[in-house]
Amino acid sequence: MSAQKVSPTSRADYHAFEEIHSRWMDNDVYGHINNVVYYSFFDTAVNRYLINHHVLDIAKSEVVGLVVETHCNYFSPVVYPDLIQIGIKVVHLGNSSVKYEVAVFRNDENIASALGHFVHVYVDRKTNKPTPIPANVRAVLQELAD
Repeated sequence: MSAQKVSPTSRADYHAFEEIHSRWMDNDVYGHINNVVYYSFFDTAVNRYLINHHVLDIAKSEVVGLVVETHCNYFSPVVYPDLIQIGIKVVHLGNSSVKYEVAVFRNDENIASALGHFVHVYVDRKTNKPTPIPANVRAVLQELAD
């Protein structure tokens, strides 16, 4: 089985950005931010965007997005104390799920250091069963769509 070659993207490919400060503890023994930390960046950026657009209250929203899939390709290292910008766009908007493309940009660089995707399935908080994406959330997500 052959893998599809993935290339880094540029800032112009994204509709929104969330800024994250790297932390000393993010670096690993090889001198760069450890691969698992990127998934935390994705989760933080997407949820901060939803919170800032008033469609997610992490304590009270009746419908919430749960992560069901993530993936990341790495192109160049990011290290503490780099300032990180996460580019976000929606590449698929379904009835109860959304797939984001997320890119990691270090400092002022125009080309992504990493490229990934992140999938939320919306569920009823009480039953944990999939439910349609609420209209107000869908409207915000459509602004991020290509």
